[in-house]
Amino acid sequence: MNVLLDPGAATLSQLSDIWAARRSVRLNPSAHPAIDAAARVVEQAAAGSAPVYGVNTGFGKLASVKIAAEDTSGLQRNLVLSHCCGVGEPLDVATTRLMMVLKLLSLGRGASGVALSTVTLLEDMLDAGVTPVIPVQGSVGASGDLAPLAHLAAAMIGEGEAVLDNARMPAGDAFEKAGLAPIVLGAKEGLALINGTQFSTACALAGLWGAWRNAATAVVTGALSTDAIMGSTSPLHPAIHALRGHAGQSAVAEAQRNLMRGSEIRESHRVGDTRVQ
Repeated sequence: MNVLLDPGAATLSQLSDIWAARRSVRLNPSAHPAIDAAARVVEQAAAGSAPVYGVNTGFGKLASVKIAAEDTSGLQRNLVLSHCCGVGEPLDVATTRLMMVLKLLSLGRGASGVALSTVTLLEDMLDAGVTPVIPVQGSVGASGDLAPLAHLAAAMIGEGEAVLDNARMPAGDAFEKAGLAPIVLGAKEGLALINGTQFSTACALAGLWGAWRNAATAVVTGALSTDAIMGSTSPLHPAIHALRGHAGQSAVAEAQRNLMRGSEIRESHRVGDTRVQ
């Protein structure tokens, strides 16, 4: 199933669906002109004489060092590879794919200056099931999730590792098997790919949706348990829970009443049940 996303307007429902089940994801083509326009601005800056940080200069303390136009691609590649310093177990595939989608949405705003081909590669990787191996430890979240996103960017240039068809392998091999070609980074593209909080955001969203699922499961198991022990539904009366004034409590009580409505077990002991608890 293909999910069409609008940068800046993606919903939690869309993202949850992508996280819960593998989906092919595409940006709305209406986003392409802005992406192309921003890329042209970066190309012009890279060819110009005025210093533009991260485009024709070094990074950090090397910001005052001018980079020749022919060296910009190598600069971006080195930036990515030098930040591939994550450690620990790999992030699960579902959350990694969500991270890729969030990066896709960010780049799709047309404010990062990456080429459309870079954006398209992320779409193609999601479609083909090529998932970069992202170590779970390494981000401090200050200037962005630099290390995790560097591992994502590394896979896009054919470096690092990726998962394809449940098998872990060198990213270059995964690309070849999937019929994809890695990109050569242009001016500023490495910087655009490793800056951002898509790793942290993906992990936070996965935690949120996992909590929602656990809460929903608890409501169902609570109703089943009450029914199994021939419990009373009287404690679920809305008037009781309205006294507390907690919307969530009232919603759970209503959900359990609805789940138990029409229960044959409940009907079997409704008459003559004198228990008060």
